[in-house]
Amino acid sequence: MSPQNPAPDASPSSDALSTHAVWRGDDESPGDDSLIEEVPVALVYNGIAHAVMMATPIDLEDFALGFSLSEGIAASSANLYDVEVRRVEEGIELRIELAAADFAALKSRRRQLAGRTGCGLCGVESLAQVARPLPALPFTQKLESAALQTALMHLQDAQPLTAATGAAHAAAWLRPDGTLAAVFEDVGRHVALDKLIGWRARVGAEPGAALVTSRASYEMAHKAASAGIEILAAVSAPTALAVRLAASLNLTLAGFVRPGRANVYSHPERLILAR
Repeated sequence: MSPQNPAPDASPSSDALSTHAVWRGDDESPGDDSLIEEVPVALVYNGIAHAVMMATPIDLEDFALGFSLSEGIAASSANLYDVEVRRVEEGIELRIELAAADFAALKSRRRQLAGRTGCGLCGVESLAQVARPLPALPFTQKLESAALQTALMHLQDAQPLTAATGAAHAAAWLRPDGTLAAVFEDVGRHVALDKLIGWRARVGAEPGAALVTSRASYEMAHKAASAGIEILAAVSAPTALAVRLAASLNLTLAGFVRPGRANVYSHPERLILAR
């Protein structure tokens, strides 16, 4: 895999954008508009196609690693040996070399999913597959609410793809001092979080929290907990199932993170309120 540490203030990649004609209002002639790219990305493990997700074609090596970990396909990042990004006529294939034991377990699950944009559970074969059990998180992280507010203040400037198109979700890692270590954008909120999870696994986990620009759904909470993330903050609302899951797994879940406010729905002991 080619390491790439995304700079929060980077310009959007040309692979993520297309320019198209647009007529605005009563304009007689069209102008130009930037649109986000959305392509089918197939995850192929040891030559066997497993999943197809709609995604923005940037940071795909991190997506492959993060998806493999958050879906329980790879037991660890060391078990994912290589990722080849191959452009094909229909989209993109991520050809992943997986450890033999993990690949055998994957074949036994016989899970095939074809995910629409942002879909985290499409294609599971039974209800039992929805609730893949996870160990409860430890309590090793704490975060001052001021740090969360600092990160939120800088997050908009760290989303060039959102600024250009208005159509991307973001997942960011914030350090205890509120600085942004990395920001990933994608047309799919689950994909953006998987990219962040893959990046953390690749560069090494550091203290902090995940901040996402979407709602906090069950799948987002489950992915965060599967990656050992102890604090997940979302700018939008959580779902009831996400809150129950977070409470059971010792995940601190905050929603409606806005300037000057945040609602904490589970394990508030990790957040230190400003005095």
